[in-house]
Amino acid sequence: MQRIGFIGLGIMGKPMARNLLKAGYALVVYNRSRPAMEELLADGATLADSPKAVAEQVDVVISCVSDSPDVEAVALGNDGVIEGAKSGLTFIDMSTIAPATARKVYTALKEKGIDALDAPVSGGDIGAQQGTLSIMVGGEEAVFERSRPIFEAMGKNIVYIGEAGAGQVTKACNQIVVAMTVQAVAEALTLAKKSGVDVAKVREALMGGFAQSRVLDVHGKRILERNFQPGFKLNLHRKDMNIVLQTGRETSVPLFGSAQVTSMMDALLAQDQGELDNSALATLYELLSGLS
Repeated sequence: MQRIGFIGLGIMGKPMARNLLKAGYALVVYNRSRPAMEELLADGATLADSPKAVAEQVDVVISCVSDSPDVEAVALGNDGVIEGAKSGLTFIDMSTIAPATARKVYTALKEKGIDALDAPVSGGDIGAQQGTLSIMVGGEEAVFERSRPIFEAMGKNIVYIGEAGAGQVTKACNQIVVAMTVQAVAEALTLAKKSGVDVAKVREALMGGFAQSRVLDVHGKRILERNFQPGFKLNLHRKDMNIVLQTGRETSVPLFGSAQVTSMMDALLAQDQGELDNSALATLYELLSGLS
């Protein structure tokens, strides 16, 4: 069985790494902060002090970090994966980054004999914990097929999309749908609340019809319970929407809805609400509607 390195043990990365341990993989981990590493050490992982040190010990390196510059630093920077990897290593980035960055990393690693896949995920912290993530993959198909058992330890809906960067394009599309559906659910439930009807019953009725969605289920419940502890932080979704809008500019695609919901996210960030769950968009609707 391949030895795997995992870099980035945040809300998503830590449970994903745990699922690899549960599947029987030997795991070497690195994270910028120590406590998460020590949790994985207790679960049976080995610790490393840099991405380079991770790459020196494994056959596959997985990264799950915050943004494009972080992936570049992990993969290509000083003490990065590229400095510790032997020819034939596979680098799988499961972060959400710009497609252009994914292609840059792929090309740089390929020149050193390192295979690379961009494999962002969807499903939030619940999907990461339960091993039910949707994984969208770009890169060489043969490398994807070789890596499929690793993906199956972390996700259920695993789709090979196409060449390098294709996974990240798919994730940008995913984030459009999620953001605008969160907006729709927040808008609908605010209208129900302002109209004086039972919001929980409205959600129940919508769940049985064509409006049913995973967002209405999970985020609608969060809104009803006023539970905005992050499953996916608003500031990270805002970062993803920047990738969406950037990709739209690069491809000359007008993204009117994406631009609108991004502006609403900006309004919440201006109120220092970025650490809340992205379903906190409902609080802005409520504020503007005179409900808070």
